[in-house]
Amino acid sequence: MVVPYPNIDPVLVHVGPLAIRWYAISYIVGILLSWWIIGRALRNHGLWTNPPFRGKAPATADDIGDLVVWATLGIILGGRLGWDLFYGTLLCSASPGASFCHGLPADFLINPVKLIAVWEGGMSFHGGVAGLAIAIWLFCRRRKLNLLSIADLVTSVAPLGIALVRIANFVNGELWGRPTDVPWAMIFPRTPDQLPRHPSQLYECFLEGVVLLAILQFCFRVLRWHERPGLITATFFTGYGLFRFFVEFFREPDAPFLGWFTMGMALCVPLIAAGLLLYAMALTRQPARAGA
Repeated sequence: MVVPYPNIDPVLVHVGPLAIRWYAISYIVGILLSWWIIGRALRNHGLWTNPPFRGKAPATADDIGDLVVWATLGIILGGRLGWDLFYGTLLCSASPGASFCHGLPADFLINPVKLIAVWEGGMSFHGGVAGLAIAIWLFCRRRKLNLLSIADLVTSVAPLGIALVRIANFVNGELWGRPTDVPWAMIFPRTPDQLPRHPSQLYECFLEGVVLLAILQFCFRVLRWHERPGLITATFFTGYGLFRFFVEFFREPDAPFLGWFTMGMALCVPLIAAGLLLYAMALTRQPARAGA
């Protein structure tokens, strides 16, 4: 049994020679919705009554508006450069015959334009996280804001963007899963063998997006973990890393890396480690006391 794949045009609309794609829309909508949710959180005074905030939110609406620009640049630059390093260089060196390599990484030296050729495809989530982290660090240093508190705000809504991008991956018919005989298997038009496969993009949308967003918002608004700066960010890092590592067993690897151990799994290891380190820092640091 196979569930029919819904052939949706990856292009939402053509405006003259410009093609507006669902993939680009997913990034834009994810960033705008995240901005809106963070703005509402900052206006919710009940979230900031206890130490260490004592009635003052960690940033203003203007701060977050400016951070959106920095964050967008960090995600795009980090995502592309991360792909160049992790996939175009490391993975293509391990599996030079992979279909997406086309002479990489040597071609980066011959034709450096390929380093930024996002129109040819290639964005790394883990690279985007690194770029976003650097952007937040630079922004907080410039504005003299608390780095971990701002990171908690951003990561508390980050899975929303992840969910939307994974839906766009599904619409594009890319990043499909491994062959399977489960009742909900699909045949993706772009697969060379036309075998029924796991719709792993939807698995990632659900786990890394919907489930992780629910966990983070519960921790933020109900458990008030943001009062221990770094705890929400730690939960995002470990949660995403574990969910992604699990889904890699169902997702078709981009190319062989280390036997069954995929590049996606390898990139999740430092992310989980960073999350565990942040947990240790947040939980061992003495909480601020009222009136201190």
